[in-house]
Amino acid sequence: MGAPKQDRIVARFLRLPPFVWLGLFFLLPFLVTLKISLSEPATAIPPYLPLLDWQGGLDGWSSFFEALDFDNYLTLARDDLYQAAILGSLAYAGAATVVLVTIGMPIAYALARAPRRWQPVMVALVVVPFWTSFLIRIYAWIAILKQEGLLNLILFKLGIITHPLVILNTDAAVMIGLVYAYLPFMVLPLYAVMNRLDPTLREAAADLGAGPVRVFWSVTLPLSLPGIAAGAGLCFIPMVGEFVIPDLLGGSETLMLGRVLWSEFFSNRDWPLAAAVAVVLLAIVIGPVVLFRDSLRADGEGA
Repeated sequence: MGAPKQDRIVARFLRLPPFVWLGLFFLLPFLVTLKISLSEPATAIPPYLPLLDWQGGLDGWSSFFEALDFDNYLTLARDDLYQAAILGSLAYAGAATVVLVTIGMPIAYALARAPRRWQPVMVALVVVPFWTSFLIRIYAWIAILKQEGLLNLILFKLGIITHPLVILNTDAAVMIGLVYAYLPFMVLPLYAVMNRLDPTLREAAADLGAGPVRVFWSVTLPLSLPGIAAGAGLCFIPMVGEFVIPDLLGGSETLMLGRVLWSEFFSNRDWPLAAAVAVVLLAIVIGPVVLFRDSLRADGEGA
């Protein structure tokens, strides 16, 4: 009887570190951000009020909570700028995710169907961009997309265009940057799923008369949905809050929450409003993930 009890204690102890990690590095910072979002900007250090008076006892706590308000969230709800930033972030991230799935599926399929001896090399080529600084890679796209850049030069040489294309500082440049930066995050989960698929399923479908296209749509694609979901989550979530790509490749009209957050925090020094933007961004990102997880759990229980 002692051994099972000891095993349960060890099992509970092993579960503790992830919760401690999440508490220290997610929950605690989130609570601090939430508190700042309910404050008011002030010309002080730190630049917001109220601050908790730890020596004030119950009166200090009471005054502290009474001073908190939701004015920053009302501002986000009423101001067209922030509404446009939210919708813009969702639109960019959603459109880029669709493009990533469209491009990533054939790449992952080719990797999974390649000879076994070549697969490690091909996967390494997908990962190679991670060896270079993300910021440097985005700066490289500026040199490629500008009017005197490499892309226009190649198109001129091929006789495809007679006037330089204006791509930099447009929505197209932002989409190119997003797709380029996050493509490995889509390809790798898809490859991991496709590589584990039983090849006899494709062979059975082919024996029953299905052509290669029919086999892909009827067998490979449905079985790859977990990889699509994982890749879409890995790409969509960070893209919603992306700052570097829209700031460097997008024009002044490119509105995304990451840029608004940076502007409020560093330019306007309005920490409470910036914190409110961060909380809204987190809600936008976490909400769909939780709903999707619950739907998958419900489908699994139903099955």
